[in-house]
Amino acid sequence: MTRNSYPIKTFPTELIFWCLGILGILLIDTESTQHFTLCPIGLLGFEWCPGCGLGRSMKLLIEGNFKASWEMHPLAGLAWIVILLRIFNLIKHLKAKRNYG
Repeated sequence: MTRNSYPIKTFPTELIFWCLGILGILLIDTESTQHFTLCPIGLLGFEWCPGCGLGRSMKLLIEGNFKASWEMHPLAGLAWIVILLRIFNLIKHLKAKRNYG
């Protein structure tokens, strides 16, 4: 069998990861006071973590609530840019590799 007969095996899993991450961020309820966390620093009992609040801040930014987003985590805009550029590069590489479009 040739390599092209198994396209799912060569599909970049990183692209799926980032797309699901974006979907997860868009589904965050920013009004809720309770939220589930996987943060190891928070689970150890520390009250401050440099990454906590980034997802909710990104959601607030996409909703247009810039002040609340900045107050929650100032790097939300940078995170959006980095993630979207990475997705763009992965799709560009995928298209070049497979000759799509």
